[in-house]
Amino acid sequence: MSEKESYKNPDYTPEENDEIEIDWAGYLRKLIAARKALLWSVLVGVVLGVIIAFSIPKEYTVDVTLSPEMGDQSKMSGGLASLASSFLGSSASSNGADAMNITLASDIVASTPFALSLFDMRVQTLDGSLDTTFVAYLDEEKSPWWSVVMGLPGMTIGWIKSIFTKDEDTELSTSIAQGPIQLSIEEAQKISAIRAAVTANVDTKTAMTTVSVTLQDPKVAAVVADSVVRKLQEYIINYRIAKAKDDCAYLQQLFQERQAEYYAAQKKYAEYLDANKNLVLQSVRAEQDRLQNDMSLAYQVYSQVATQLQVARAKVQEAKPVFAVLEPATVPLQPSGTTRKMMIIAVTFVSIVLTMGWILLGKEYWGKFLSYIKGK
Repeated sequence: MSEKESYKNPDYTPEENDEIEIDWAGYLRKLIAARKALLWSVLVGVVLGVIIAFSIPKEYTVDVTLSPEMGDQSKMSGGLASLASSFLGSSASSNGADAMNITLASDIVASTPFALSLFDMRVQTLDGSLDTTFVAYLDEEKSPWWSVVMGLPGMTIGWIKSIFTKDEDTELSTSIAQGPIQLSIEEAQKISAIRAAVTANVDTKTAMTTVSVTLQDPKVAAVVADSVVRKLQEYIINYRIAKAKDDCAYLQQLFQERQAEYYAAQKKYAEYLDANKNLVLQSVRAEQDRLQNDMSLAYQVYSQVATQLQVARAKVQEAKPVFAVLEPATVPLQPSGTTRKMMIIAVTFVSIVLTMGWILLGKEYWGKFLSYIKGK
């Protein structure tokens, strides 16, 4: 670079330093001169930090960890269904595709039907001052004052809309369980709040499922977490055994029909023998053989259906997954998230940094900008 510079600029000397030097001493003098402003920034940061820290309500998080042991369809040959088959002489097997994957737990918890099932759950606060449903408890949770201020326009618009759509919302809320789910505005807001408070995370490698509930009351958070885990278990169990239960119900009905047919054939054969016990006519013997064959055939069908019914009952039990709760719901003693002390320190630090930036750089560049504007 020195050769090119000496060619273009004869006054260039190699001893000159091309690097930009930072005048740390000058910056230090500026900060010392503006120590009053820095002190005020500390005071303002502390005040703002206290306001923000005490405006955000405390929240408590409860985590429940469970390990689902899903049945392996490829290993059912040694299960209850096959055991029943071997004793009862049936060739029925329990092979079948399993459409339920445990990795869907997070999607199940976030689904609208699952959130609706939590509406009527009874909860009680730690101090016992509130004993109500979960959906009613959500109205009692506090929000920071700035969220209320920012939400005033939306609340006003919603209030105006509610004047004209009140009757429609009432009709929609009564038809939740019929056909497609239709929600009112208030119900949709409650479901959004539940989705934000209740989450489920699944480790795809180990299938470990962690259900997290974050609410402002520790006891309510623990109760909701425990209920969510139970409902999740019931949902997966019901899904897994639905096909087996349908098969079992069908075989139960078929068993009763075949049983009635066998008893009717048996009764008819016995009544015919009683009525013709002293007769030796060939026609009587032929009718007797026919009735006996009908009875035997009805008994064979009845026996086969009874065997299949026992196997189906064993399948229902075998299809149930087992959930090992590794970490049960426990009422937390300390709030989660950032503590108020750390929040005050963070806000104060940001206030000091912004003040230093203004003193060292902002004031200078702002003055240049104003001079540029005035020059135009």
